[in-house]
Amino acid sequence: MSWWASRIWTRSWARVNRAPLASIGLSFLHGDRYFGAVDSGIRSDPEQWTDERHKRGLAGEERAIRYLQSRGWDIVAHRFRVGRVEVDLVARRGHLVAFVEVKVRQGDAFGSPFEAVTGAKRREIVKAARVWVDRSGKPSDIYRFDCIALVGNKLEHLEDAFRPGWR
Repeated sequence: MSWWASRIWTRSWARVNRAPLASIGLSFLHGDRYFGAVDSGIRSDPEQWTDERHKRGLAGEERAIRYLQSRGWDIVAHRFRVGRVEVDLVARRGHLVAFVEVKVRQGDAFGSPFEAVTGAKRREIVKAARVWVDRSGKPSDIYRFDCIALVGNKLEHLEDAFRPGWR
């Protein structure tokens, strides 16, 4: 059976047999699409990472997740990836969806972490966000792009940091 045929079979099976899927924590929101707990986008074991910057970045993302959850946001995706392009966090509060870029620095010797979100990085985030909207967005949703900077123990959240098309 081809991948596509198995996908169609799985979707039709899910349409008919929802009770077994609901028993393992999946809930149905739109037709035959089902959503469960947020799966981390990490593709390897962080314990085996040798570069401390990667570990620091993951710890910063986890801290940003706790911060956003304490402010009433639901984390919809962590490290949503499209090819080589990635959005660190996708958070939802009601109809507002925020695509969040998290930047972690040890100090400010090389400038603000917000300055590291360059025009090229913004374009990549927007590309990945458009794919997320196509796959999971709702017509009533409102979208924005946020940045969270972590320098030492200080966290700063810049809401609506940029808009598509800005330079």
